[in-house]
Amino acid sequence: MVRNSRAPALSRDMTPFPTRQLAVLAMCRICEPIAFMSIFPYAYYMVKSFGIAQTEAQISVYVGMVTSAFAFAECASGVFWGRLSDRIGRKKVLLGGLFGTGLSMLLFGFATSLPMALIARALGGLLNGNIGVLQTTVAELVTVEKHQPRAYSIMPFVWCLGTIIGSSLGGLLAQPAHSYPSVFENTIFETYPYLLPNLVCTGIVVFGLSFGVLFLEETHEDKRDDRDRGREVGQWLLGKLWRREDYAPLTDKDEALEETTSMLTSPTLCSSRSSFSDPPQFSLEKGCQSSPKVRAAFTKQVCLNIVGYGILAFHTISLEQLLPILMSHEESKQKPELPFKFEGGFNFSTQTIGSILAVQGALQMVAQLVVFPWISKRLGSLRTFWLTIALYPFLYLIAPYLALLPRRFRIPGIVLLLVWKVTAQSLSYPSLNILLANSAPSKRVLGTLNGTAASSASVCRGFGPTISGAVATLGDNMGVSGLAWWTIAGVAMIAWIPGSFMKEERRRPGFQGIDEDEETGLSVALVDTGSDADSVITLTSDETAEAVLSKQ
Repeated sequence: MVRNSRAPALSRDMTPFPTRQLAVLAMCRICEPIAFMSIFPYAYYMVKSFGIAQTEAQISVYVGMVTSAFAFAECASGVFWGRLSDRIGRKKVLLGGLFGTGLSMLLFGFATSLPMALIARALGGLLNGNIGVLQTTVAELVTVEKHQPRAYSIMPFVWCLGTIIGSSLGGLLAQPAHSYPSVFENTIFETYPYLLPNLVCTGIVVFGLSFGVLFLEETHEDKRDDRDRGREVGQWLLGKLWRREDYAPLTDKDEALEETTSMLTSPTLCSSRSSFSDPPQFSLEKGCQSSPKVRAAFTKQVCLNIVGYGILAFHTISLEQLLPILMSHEESKQKPELPFKFEGGFNFSTQTIGSILAVQGALQMVAQLVVFPWISKRLGSLRTFWLTIALYPFLYLIAPYLALLPRRFRIPGIVLLLVWKVTAQSLSYPSLNILLANSAPSKRVLGTLNGTAASSASVCRGFGPTISGAVATLGDNMGVSGLAWWTIAGVAMIAWIPGSFMKEERRRPGFQGIDEDEETGLSVALVDTGSDADSVITLTSDETAEAVLSKQ
Protein backbone atom coordinates (compact mmCIF):
# COMPACT_ATOMS: atom_id res chain seq x y z
CA MET A 1 0.00 0.00 0.00
CA VAL A 2 1.37 3.37 -0.98
CA ARG A 3 0.38 6.47 0.97
CA ASN A 4 1.01 10.07 0.09
CA SER A 5 2.19 12.25 2.97
CA ARG A 6 1.90 15.64 1.28
CA ALA A 7 0.23 18.48 3.16
CA PRO A 8 -3.56 18.55 2.79
CA ALA A 9 -4.80 20.39 -0.27
CA LEU A 10 -8.39 20.98 0.76
CA SER A 11 -9.30 23.45 3.49
CA ARG A 12 -12.43 25.35 4.37
CA ASP A 13 -10.35 28.45 4.89
CA MET A 14 -9.50 28.43 1.19
CA THR A 15 -13.14 28.45 0.08
CA PRO A 16 -13.78 31.75 -1.74
CA PHE A 17 -16.70 34.00 -0.94
CA PRO A 18 -19.49 33.29 -3.51
CA THR A 19 -19.52 36.85 -4.83
CA ARG A 20 -20.82 36.14 -8.33
CA GLN A 21 -23.78 33.99 -7.35
CA LEU A 22 -24.78 36.28 -4.49
CA ALA A 23 -24.69 39.17 -6.96
CA VAL A 24 -26.96 37.23 -9.35
CA LEU A 25 -29.26 36.37 -6.44
CA ALA A 26 -29.33 40.03 -5.42
CA MET A 27 -30.37 41.05 -8.94
CA CYS A 28 -33.29 38.64 -8.71
CA ARG A 29 -34.13 39.69 -5.16
CA ILE A 30 -34.26 43.44 -5.68
CA CYS A 31 -37.20 43.09 -8.08
CA GLU A 32 -39.53 42.03 -5.27
CA PRO A 33 -39.13 44.96 -2.83
CA ILE A 34 -39.41 47.35 -5.77
CA ALA A 35 -42.71 45.77 -6.76
CA PHE A 36 -43.94 45.32 -3.18
CA MET A 37 -43.23 48.85 -1.97
CA SER A 38 -44.35 50.66 -5.12
CA ILE A 39 -48.03 50.42 -4.12
CA PHE A 40 -47.75 52.19 -0.75
CA PRO A 41 -47.47 55.79 -2.02
CA TYR A 42 -50.77 55.51 -3.91
CA ALA A 43 -52.67 52.74 -2.10
CA TYR A 44 -54.77 55.25 -0.13
CA TYR A 45 -55.78 57.16 -3.28
CA MET A 46 -56.42 53.96 -5.20
CA VAL A 47 -58.82 52.65 -2.57
CA LYS A 48 -60.46 56.07 -2.39
CA SER A 49 -61.05 55.97 -6.16
CA PHE A 50 -63.05 52.74 -5.77
CA GLY A 51 -65.81 54.84 -4.13
CA ILE A 52 -66.78 52.27 -1.50
CA ALA A 53 -65.54 54.07 1.64
CA GLN A 54 -67.77 56.61 3.38
CA THR A 55 -65.12 58.00 5.74
CA GLU A 56 -61.36 58.32 5.90
CA ALA A 57 -61.30 55.72 8.66
CA GLN A 58 -62.91 53.21 6.31
CA ILE A 59 -60.32 53.99 3.64
CA SER A 60 -57.57 53.18 6.14
CA VAL A 61 -59.28 49.89 6.98
CA TYR A 62 -59.49 48.89 3.31
CA VAL A 63 -55.87 49.89 2.71
CA GLY A 64 -54.93 47.63 5.62
CA MET A 65 -56.88 44.80 3.99
CA VAL A 66 -55.00 45.27 0.73
CA THR A 67 -51.69 45.25 2.60
CA SER A 68 -52.57 42.20 4.71
CA ALA A 69 -53.92 40.16 1.78
CA PHE A 70 -50.38 39.52 0.54
CA ALA A 71 -49.09 38.51 3.97
CA PHE A 72 -51.92 36.09 4.76
CA ALA A 73 -51.74 34.46 1.33
CA GLU A 74 -47.97 34.14 1.63
CA CYS A 75 -48.43 32.48 5.00
CA ALA A 76 -50.79 29.91 3.49
CA SER A 77 -48.32 28.92 0.76
CA GLY A 78 -44.92 29.41 2.42
CA VAL A 79 -44.51 25.83 3.66
CA PHE A 80 -45.66 24.43 0.31
CA TRP A 81 -43.07 26.38 -1.67
CA GLY A 82 -40.35 25.47 0.82
CA ARG A 83 -41.12 21.75 0.56
CA LEU A 84 -41.39 21.99 -3.21
CA SER A 85 -37.92 23.55 -3.36
CA ASP A 86 -36.60 20.56 -1.39
CA ARG A 87 -38.00 18.30 -4.12
CA ILE A 88 -37.43 20.12 -7.42
CA GLY A 89 -34.67 22.60 -6.55
CA ARG A 90 -34.32 26.20 -5.41
CA LYS A 91 -33.88 27.89 -8.78
CA LYS A 92 -37.20 26.75 -10.24
CA VAL A 93 -39.14 27.91 -7.20
CA LEU A 94 -37.33 31.26 -7.05
CA LEU A 95 -38.01 31.94 -10.72
CA GLY A 96 -41.62 30.81 -10.29
CA GLY A 97 -41.99 33.28 -7.43
CA LEU A 98 -40.72 36.10 -9.64
CA PHE A 99 -43.23 35.13 -12.31
CA GLY A 100 -46.01 35.23 -9.69
CA THR A 101 -44.88 38.68 -8.56
CA GLY A 102 -44.97 40.02 -12.11
CA LEU A 103 -48.42 38.58 -12.77
CA SER A 104 -49.76 40.00 -9.51
CA MET A 105 -48.44 43.49 -10.29
CA LEU A 106 -49.95 43.43 -13.77
CA LEU A 107 -53.39 42.48 -12.43
CA PHE A 108 -53.12 45.06 -9.64
CA GLY A 109 -52.49 47.80 -12.19
CA PHE A 110 -55.78 46.98 -13.93
CA ALA A 111 -57.78 46.78 -10.67
CA THR A 112 -60.88 48.98 -10.67
CA SER A 113 -62.53 47.57 -7.54
CA LEU A 114 -61.52 46.46 -4.06
CA PRO A 115 -62.20 42.73 -4.68
CA MET A 116 -60.00 42.79 -7.78
CA ALA A 117 -57.22 44.55 -5.88
CA LEU A 118 -57.46 42.02 -3.04
CA ILE A 119 -57.37 39.08 -5.45
CA ALA A 120 -54.32 40.51 -7.23
CA ARG A 121 -52.44 41.01 -3.97
CA ALA A 122 -53.45 37.61 -2.60
CA LEU A 123 -52.35 35.96 -5.84
CA GLY A 124 -48.95 37.55 -5.45
CA GLY A 125 -48.65 36.10 -1.94
CA LEU A 126 -49.82 32.63 -3.00
CA LEU A 127 -47.43 32.41 -5.96
CA ASN A 128 -44.42 33.84 -4.17
CA GLY A 129 -42.62 31.73 -1.59
CA ASN A 130 -39.26 33.34 -2.21
CA ILE A 131 -38.56 34.61 1.32
CA GLY A 132 -37.91 31.16 2.74
CA VAL A 133 -36.36 29.71 -0.42
CA LEU A 134 -34.05 32.71 -0.73
CA GLN A 135 -32.66 32.14 2.77
CA THR A 136 -32.17 28.48 1.87
CA THR A 137 -30.24 29.39 -1.27
CA VAL A 138 -27.96 31.74 0.67
CA ALA A 139 -27.35 29.01 3.26
CA GLU A 140 -26.33 26.57 0.54
CA LEU A 141 -24.13 29.07 -1.28
CA VAL A 142 -22.22 30.03 1.87
CA THR A 143 -20.39 26.90 3.02
CA VAL A 144 -17.98 28.59 5.43
CA GLU A 145 -19.19 29.95 8.76
CA LYS A 146 -16.89 32.97 8.72
CA HIS A 147 -18.60 34.14 5.51
CA GLN A 148 -22.10 34.03 7.01
CA PRO A 149 -22.29 37.52 8.58
CA ARG A 150 -21.16 39.17 5.36
CA ALA A 151 -23.42 37.03 3.16
CA TYR A 152 -26.53 37.34 5.31
CA SER A 153 -26.22 41.12 5.35
CA ILE A 154 -26.45 41.40 1.55
CA MET A 155 -30.09 40.42 1.02
CA PRO A 156 -31.50 42.77 3.70
CA PHE A 157 -29.37 45.54 2.15
CA VAL A 158 -30.87 44.73 -1.25
CA TRP A 159 -34.34 44.84 0.29
CA CYS A 160 -33.69 48.30 1.75
CA LEU A 161 -32.42 49.57 -1.58
CA GLY A 162 -35.43 48.08 -3.35
CA THR A 163 -37.88 49.71 -0.96
CA ILE A 164 -36.40 53.14 -1.67
CA ILE A 165 -36.56 52.59 -5.44
CA GLY A 166 -40.05 51.09 -5.28
CA SER A 167 -41.51 53.89 -3.18
CA SER A 168 -40.01 56.48 -5.52
CA LEU A 169 -41.41 54.77 -8.62
CA GLY A 170 -44.88 54.45 -7.09
CA GLY A 171 -44.99 58.10 -6.12
CA LEU A 172 -43.67 59.43 -9.43
CA LEU A 173 -45.62 57.23 -11.85
CA ALA A 174 -49.06 56.97 -10.22
CA GLN A 175 -51.85 58.95 -11.92
CA PRO A 176 -49.64 60.00 -14.88
CA ALA A 177 -52.55 61.57 -16.78
CA HIS A 178 -52.91 64.03 -13.91
CA SER A 179 -49.18 64.55 -13.27
CA TYR A 180 -48.04 64.60 -16.90
CA PRO A 181 -51.14 65.50 -18.97
CA SER A 182 -49.20 66.45 -22.10
CA VAL A 183 -47.91 62.89 -22.41
CA PHE A 184 -50.55 60.61 -20.89
CA GLU A 185 -53.86 62.44 -21.31
CA ASN A 186 -56.49 60.50 -23.33
CA THR A 187 -54.51 57.27 -23.07
CA ILE A 188 -55.09 53.97 -21.30
CA PHE A 189 -53.32 55.42 -18.29
CA GLU A 190 -56.19 57.84 -17.81
CA THR A 191 -58.63 54.92 -17.57
CA TYR A 192 -56.27 52.97 -15.34
CA PRO A 193 -54.41 55.67 -13.38
CA TYR A 194 -52.26 53.18 -11.43
CA LEU A 195 -51.26 50.97 -14.33
CA LEU A 196 -48.00 52.73 -15.25
CA PRO A 197 -46.05 52.06 -12.02
CA ASN A 198 -47.20 48.46 -12.14
CA LEU A 199 -46.12 48.08 -15.77
CA VAL A 200 -42.68 49.47 -14.93
CA CYS A 201 -42.37 47.14 -11.93
CA THR A 202 -43.50 44.20 -14.07
CA GLY A 203 -40.78 45.08 -16.58
CA ILE A 204 -38.20 45.10 -13.77
CA VAL A 205 -39.45 41.70 -12.60
CA VAL A 206 -39.19 40.30 -16.15
CA PHE A 207 -35.59 41.54 -16.29
CA GLY A 208 -34.80 39.86 -12.95
CA LEU A 209 -36.50 36.66 -14.10
CA SER A 210 -34.47 36.58 -17.33
CA PHE A 211 -31.26 37.32 -15.43
CA GLY A 212 -31.98 34.44 -13.06
CA VAL A 213 -32.75 32.00 -15.88
CA LEU A 214 -29.43 32.78 -17.56
CA PHE A 215 -27.03 33.10 -14.64
CA LEU A 216 -28.48 31.72 -11.37
CA GLU A 217 -27.02 28.38 -10.30
CA GLU A 218 -29.00 25.61 -8.67
CA THR A 219 -27.81 25.07 -5.08
CA HIS A 220 -29.81 21.98 -4.07
CA GLU A 221 -27.24 19.23 -3.64
CA ASP A 222 -29.32 16.63 -5.50
CA LYS A 223 -30.22 18.97 -8.38
CA ARG A 224 -27.15 21.12 -8.95
CA ASP A 225 -25.59 18.57 -11.34
CA ASP A 226 -28.71 18.45 -13.54
CA ARG A 227 -28.44 20.06 -16.94
CA ASP A 228 -29.48 23.72 -16.92
CA ARG A 229 -30.10 24.95 -20.45
CA GLY A 230 -30.70 28.48 -19.20
CA ARG A 231 -27.22 28.72 -17.69
CA GLU A 232 -25.73 27.15 -20.82
CA VAL A 233 -27.23 29.98 -22.85
CA GLY A 234 -25.99 32.49 -20.27
CA GLN A 235 -22.43 31.13 -20.42
CA TRP A 236 -22.58 31.18 -24.23
CA LEU A 237 -23.69 34.81 -24.15
CA LEU A 238 -20.89 35.75 -21.76
CA GLY A 239 -18.43 33.98 -24.01
CA LYS A 240 -19.64 35.96 -27.01
CA LEU A 241 -19.58 39.27 -25.15
CA TRP A 242 -16.24 38.96 -23.40
CA ARG A 243 -14.62 36.12 -25.36
CA ARG A 244 -12.92 34.91 -22.23
CA GLU A 245 -11.75 31.36 -21.70
CA ASP A 246 -13.65 31.31 -18.40
CA TYR A 247 -16.90 31.14 -20.31
CA ALA A 248 -15.80 28.76 -23.07
CA PRO A 249 -17.62 25.41 -23.32
CA LEU A 250 -16.09 22.71 -21.14
CA THR A 251 -13.95 20.09 -22.83
CA ASP A 252 -14.34 16.41 -22.01
CA LYS A 253 -11.28 16.59 -19.74
CA ASP A 254 -12.65 19.65 -17.97
CA GLU A 255 -15.99 17.91 -17.49
CA ALA A 256 -14.25 14.90 -15.95
CA LEU A 257 -12.27 17.14 -13.61
CA GLU A 258 -15.37 19.15 -12.67
CA GLU A 259 -17.39 15.97 -12.01
CA THR A 260 -14.60 14.43 -9.93
CA THR A 261 -14.09 17.61 -7.89
CA SER A 262 -17.83 17.95 -7.36
CA MET A 263 -18.04 14.39 -6.05
CA LEU A 264 -15.02 14.85 -3.80
CA THR A 265 -16.36 18.02 -2.21
CA SER A 266 -19.98 16.89 -2.13
CA PRO A 267 -21.64 16.49 1.28
CA THR A 268 -23.13 13.21 -0.02
CA LEU A 269 -19.78 11.43 0.47
CA CYS A 270 -20.38 8.46 2.72
CA SER A 271 -17.93 6.29 4.57
CA SER A 272 -18.35 2.81 5.97
CA ARG A 273 -16.11 0.61 8.09
CA SER A 274 -16.25 -3.13 8.52
CA SER A 275 -14.32 -2.70 11.77
CA PHE A 276 -12.60 0.06 13.66
CA SER A 277 -9.22 -1.10 12.39
CA ASP A 278 -10.19 -1.01 8.70
CA PRO A 279 -9.52 2.12 6.67
CA PRO A 280 -12.64 4.01 5.61
CA GLN A 281 -14.02 3.21 2.15
CA PHE A 282 -15.76 6.14 0.52
CA SER A 283 -18.68 5.84 -1.84
CA LEU A 284 -19.03 8.33 -4.67
CA GLU A 285 -22.62 7.38 -5.44
CA LYS A 286 -25.05 10.24 -5.48
CA GLY A 287 -27.73 10.32 -2.86
CA CYS A 288 -25.99 8.07 -0.32
CA GLN A 289 -27.07 10.49 2.40
CA SER A 290 -30.73 10.01 3.17
CA SER A 291 -32.98 12.97 3.89
CA PRO A 292 -34.46 13.16 7.37
CA LYS A 293 -38.21 12.96 7.70
CA VAL A 294 -39.98 16.29 7.84
CA ARG A 295 -41.20 15.68 11.38
CA ALA A 296 -37.67 14.85 12.54
CA ALA A 297 -36.39 18.05 10.92
CA PHE A 298 -38.33 20.20 13.39
CA THR A 299 -35.91 19.88 16.26
CA LYS A 300 -36.20 21.90 19.46
CA GLN A 301 -33.79 24.55 18.19
CA VAL A 302 -35.57 24.82 14.84
CA CYS A 303 -38.94 25.29 16.56
CA LEU A 304 -37.50 27.96 18.86
CA ASN A 305 -36.18 29.81 15.82
CA ILE A 306 -39.55 29.67 14.07
CA VAL A 307 -41.34 31.01 17.15
CA GLY A 308 -38.72 33.74 17.37
CA TYR A 309 -39.41 34.67 13.74
CA GLY A 310 -43.11 35.10 14.43
CA ILE A 311 -42.67 37.26 17.53
CA LEU A 312 -40.02 39.41 15.88
CA ALA A 313 -42.16 39.94 12.79
CA PHE A 314 -45.21 40.89 14.87
CA HIS A 315 -43.65 43.71 16.84
CA THR A 316 -41.38 45.03 14.08
CA ILE A 317 -44.23 45.37 11.57
CA SER A 318 -46.30 47.04 14.30
CA LEU A 319 -43.44 49.48 14.78
CA GLU A 320 -43.50 50.31 11.06
CA GLN A 321 -47.16 51.28 11.40
CA LEU A 322 -47.02 53.14 14.72
CA LEU A 323 -43.99 55.30 13.92
CA PRO A 324 -45.61 57.33 11.08
CA ILE A 325 -48.74 57.70 13.22
CA LEU A 326 -46.66 59.14 16.06
CA MET A 327 -44.95 61.58 13.71
CA SER A 328 -48.20 62.73 12.07
CA HIS A 329 -50.43 63.13 15.16
CA GLU A 330 -51.12 66.67 16.28
CA GLU A 331 -49.45 68.03 19.38
CA SER A 332 -51.42 67.59 22.56
CA LYS A 333 -53.05 70.67 24.04
CA GLN A 334 -53.78 69.00 27.35
CA LYS A 335 -51.35 68.80 30.23
CA PRO A 336 -49.96 65.26 30.52
CA GLU A 337 -50.74 63.22 33.63
CA LEU A 338 -47.52 61.31 33.95
CA PRO A 339 -46.42 58.62 33.92
CA PHE A 340 -48.98 57.06 31.57
CA LYS A 341 -51.85 59.38 30.69
CA PHE A 342 -50.78 61.68 27.88
CA GLU A 343 -51.42 61.95 24.15
CA GLY A 344 -50.19 63.73 21.04
CA GLY A 345 -47.42 63.42 18.49
CA PHE A 346 -44.86 65.44 16.53
CA ASN A 347 -47.27 67.05 14.05
CA PHE A 348 -44.77 66.62 11.20
CA SER A 349 -45.83 67.36 7.63
CA THR A 350 -46.00 64.58 5.04
CA GLN A 351 -42.86 65.97 3.39
CA THR A 352 -40.97 65.83 6.67
CA ILE A 353 -42.17 62.29 7.34
CA GLY A 354 -41.13 61.22 3.84
CA SER A 355 -37.68 62.73 4.31
CA ILE A 356 -37.26 61.00 7.67
CA LEU A 357 -38.28 57.63 6.22
CA ALA A 358 -35.82 58.12 3.35
CA VAL A 359 -33.07 58.79 5.88
CA GLN A 360 -34.17 55.64 7.69
CA GLY A 361 -33.60 53.57 4.53
CA ALA A 362 -30.10 54.99 4.09
CA LEU A 363 -29.25 54.34 7.74
CA GLN A 364 -30.46 50.76 7.50
CA MET A 365 -28.29 50.02 4.46
CA VAL A 366 -25.22 51.26 6.34
CA ALA A 367 -26.16 49.26 9.43
CA GLN A 368 -26.74 46.16 7.33
CA LEU A 369 -23.45 46.23 5.46
CA VAL A 370 -21.15 47.63 8.16
CA VAL A 371 -22.55 47.26 11.68
CA PHE A 372 -24.01 43.75 11.48
CA PRO A 373 -20.93 41.93 10.07
CA TRP A 374 -18.67 43.73 12.56
CA ILE A 375 -20.78 42.88 15.61
CA SER A 376 -21.67 39.35 14.48
CA LYS A 377 -18.04 38.39 13.99
CA ARG A 378 -17.19 39.52 17.51
CA LEU A 379 -20.24 38.35 19.44
CA GLY A 380 -21.53 35.49 17.31
CA SER A 381 -25.04 35.14 15.93
CA LEU A 382 -26.71 34.05 19.18
CA ARG A 383 -25.28 36.82 21.37
CA THR A 384 -26.09 39.36 18.68
CA PHE A 385 -29.69 38.16 18.63
CA TRP A 386 -29.85 38.19 22.44
CA LEU A 387 -28.61 41.77 22.46
CA THR A 388 -31.34 42.96 20.09
CA ILE A 389 -34.28 41.18 21.73
CA ALA A 390 -33.10 42.38 25.14
CA LEU A 391 -33.18 46.04 24.04
CA TYR A 392 -36.25 46.02 21.78
CA PRO A 393 -38.82 46.43 24.62
CA PHE A 394 -37.06 49.54 25.92
CA LEU A 395 -37.27 51.09 22.44
CA TYR A 396 -41.05 50.70 22.51
CA LEU A 397 -41.37 51.90 26.10
CA ILE A 398 -39.47 55.12 25.42
CA ALA A 399 -40.86 56.00 21.96
CA PRO A 400 -44.21 57.64 22.91
CA TYR A 401 -42.52 59.86 25.52
CA LEU A 402 -40.55 61.58 22.73
CA ALA A 403 -43.72 63.53 21.90
CA LEU A 404 -43.33 65.30 25.27
CA LEU A 405 -39.90 66.69 24.38
CA PRO A 406 -39.47 70.41 23.66
CA ARG A 407 -39.61 71.17 19.95
CA ARG A 408 -35.88 71.77 19.56
CA PHE A 409 -35.17 68.25 20.84
CA ARG A 410 -37.76 66.38 18.76
CA ILE A 411 -35.70 65.94 15.60
CA PRO A 412 -32.66 64.66 17.54
CA GLY A 413 -35.02 62.41 19.50
CA ILE A 414 -36.57 60.90 16.40
CA VAL A 415 -33.14 60.45 14.79
CA LEU A 416 -31.96 58.58 17.88
CA LEU A 417 -35.08 56.43 17.70
CA LEU A 418 -34.48 55.66 14.02
CA VAL A 419 -30.83 54.73 14.57
CA TRP A 420 -31.88 52.39 17.37
CA LYS A 421 -34.67 50.93 15.21
CA VAL A 422 -32.67 50.27 12.05
CA THR A 423 -29.69 48.89 13.98
CA ALA A 424 -31.93 46.46 15.88
CA GLN A 425 -33.60 45.28 12.67
CA SER A 426 -30.27 44.95 10.88
CA LEU A 427 -28.91 42.78 13.68
CA SER A 428 -31.93 40.65 14.58
CA TYR A 429 -33.18 39.20 11.30
CA PRO A 430 -29.82 38.11 9.78
CA SER A 431 -28.75 36.62 13.13
CA LEU A 432 -31.93 34.58 13.29
CA ASN A 433 -31.43 33.44 9.69
CA ILE A 434 -27.95 32.18 10.51
CA LEU A 435 -29.16 30.42 13.66
CA LEU A 436 -31.89 28.63 11.72
CA ALA A 437 -29.52 27.58 8.92
CA ASN A 438 -27.01 26.19 11.41
CA SER A 439 -29.62 24.37 13.50
CA ALA A 440 -31.17 22.55 10.51
CA PRO A 441 -30.38 18.80 10.68
CA SER A 442 -29.87 18.67 6.91
CA LYS A 443 -29.95 21.14 4.08
CA ARG A 444 -32.22 18.74 2.22
CA VAL A 445 -35.05 19.97 4.45
CA LEU A 446 -33.81 23.55 4.80
CA GLY A 447 -36.32 24.77 2.23
CA THR A 448 -39.17 23.36 4.30
CA LEU A 449 -37.82 24.92 7.49
CA ASN A 450 -37.28 28.34 5.94
CA GLY A 451 -40.71 28.14 4.34
CA THR A 452 -42.28 27.43 7.73
CA ALA A 453 -40.36 30.31 9.30
CA ALA A 454 -41.51 32.61 6.49
CA SER A 455 -45.12 31.51 7.03
CA SER A 456 -44.79 32.18 10.75
CA ALA A 457 -43.49 35.67 10.00
CA SER A 458 -46.16 36.31 7.36
CA VAL A 459 -49.12 35.46 9.55
CA CYS A 460 -47.75 37.67 12.31
CA ARG A 461 -47.16 40.49 9.83
CA GLY A 462 -50.79 40.10 8.81
CA PHE A 463 -52.15 40.35 12.36
CA GLY A 464 -49.61 42.88 13.67
CA PRO A 465 -50.90 46.05 11.98
CA THR A 466 -54.53 45.12 12.65
CA ILE A 467 -54.05 44.46 16.37
CA SER A 468 -51.68 47.37 17.01
CA GLY A 469 -53.99 49.69 15.07
CA ALA A 470 -56.99 48.62 17.15
CA VAL A 471 -55.04 49.08 20.39
CA ALA A 472 -53.85 52.51 19.20
CA THR A 473 -57.47 53.55 18.58
CA LEU A 474 -58.43 52.34 22.06
CA GLY A 475 -55.52 54.24 23.59
CA ASP A 476 -56.48 57.47 21.81
CA ASN A 477 -60.03 57.16 23.15
CA MET A 478 -58.65 56.72 26.67
CA GLY A 479 -56.15 59.57 26.31
CA VAL A 480 -53.21 57.15 26.56
CA SER A 481 -51.40 57.39 23.23
CA GLY A 482 -48.60 55.11 24.40
CA LEU A 483 -50.90 52.11 24.96
CA ALA A 484 -50.13 50.46 21.60
CA TRP A 485 -46.39 51.03 22.07
CA TRP A 486 -46.39 49.47 25.51
CA THR A 487 -48.47 46.56 24.25
CA ILE A 488 -45.91 45.64 21.60
CA ALA A 489 -43.20 46.13 24.24
CA GLY A 490 -44.92 43.33 26.15
CA VAL A 491 -44.94 41.20 22.99
CA ALA A 492 -41.24 41.89 22.49
CA MET A 493 -40.58 40.73 26.06
CA ILE A 494 -42.23 37.40 25.24
CA ALA A 495 -39.37 36.82 22.79
CA TRP A 496 -37.05 36.53 25.80
CA ILE A 497 -38.58 33.13 26.59
CA PRO A 498 -37.68 31.21 23.40
CA GLY A 499 -34.51 33.28 23.06
CA SER A 500 -33.21 32.08 26.42
CA PHE A 501 -33.41 28.45 25.25
CA MET A 502 -31.70 28.98 21.90
CA LYS A 503 -28.24 27.59 21.34
CA GLU A 504 -25.66 28.49 18.74
CA GLU A 505 -24.82 25.35 16.82
CA ARG A 506 -21.91 24.85 14.49
CA ARG A 507 -22.69 24.11 10.89
CA ARG A 508 -23.33 20.43 10.42
CA PRO A 509 -21.15 18.34 8.10
CA GLY A 510 -23.95 18.26 5.54
CA PHE A 511 -23.47 21.99 5.03
CA GLN A 512 -19.71 22.10 5.05
CA GLY A 513 -19.13 19.39 2.47
CA ILE A 514 -16.59 17.63 4.71
CA ASP A 515 -16.65 16.16 8.20
CA GLU A 516 -14.89 17.90 11.05
CA ASP A 517 -12.33 15.11 11.30
CA GLU A 518 -11.59 15.49 7.58
CA GLU A 519 -10.78 19.20 7.87
CA THR A 520 -7.03 18.56 7.56
CA GLY A 521 -7.39 16.81 4.22
CA LEU A 522 -9.53 14.45 2.17
CA SER A 523 -8.39 10.84 1.73
CA VAL A 524 -10.13 8.83 -0.95
CA ALA A 525 -9.48 5.17 -1.65
CA LEU A 526 -9.12 4.44 -5.36
CA VAL A 527 -8.65 0.95 -6.68
CA ASP A 528 -5.98 0.99 -9.38
CA THR A 529 -7.42 -0.96 -12.29
CA GLY A 530 -3.91 -1.73 -13.50
CA SER A 531 -2.84 -3.50 -10.27
CA ASP A 532 -4.18 -5.91 -7.69
CA ALA A 533 -7.50 -5.13 -6.06
CA ASP A 534 -5.75 -4.87 -2.71
CA SER A 535 -3.45 -2.10 -3.91
CA VAL A 536 -5.05 1.04 -2.54
CA ILE A 537 -3.61 4.55 -2.95
CA THR A 538 -4.57 7.23 -0.46
CA LEU A 539 -4.39 10.66 -2.08
CA THR A 540 -5.37 14.22 -1.45
CA SER A 541 -8.28 15.66 -3.41
CA ASP A 542 -6.07 17.35 -6.03
CA GLU A 543 -4.09 14.18 -6.61
CA THR A 544 -7.28 12.16 -6.86
CA ALA A 545 -8.58 14.37 -9.64
CA GLU A 546 -5.28 14.01 -11.50
CA ALA A 547 -5.34 10.25 -11.04
CA VAL A 548 -8.86 9.97 -12.40
CA LEU A 549 -8.02 12.12 -15.41
CA SER A 550 -4.94 10.04 -16.16
CA LYS A 551 -7.19 7.04 -16.61
CA GLN A 552 -9.40 8.82 -19.15
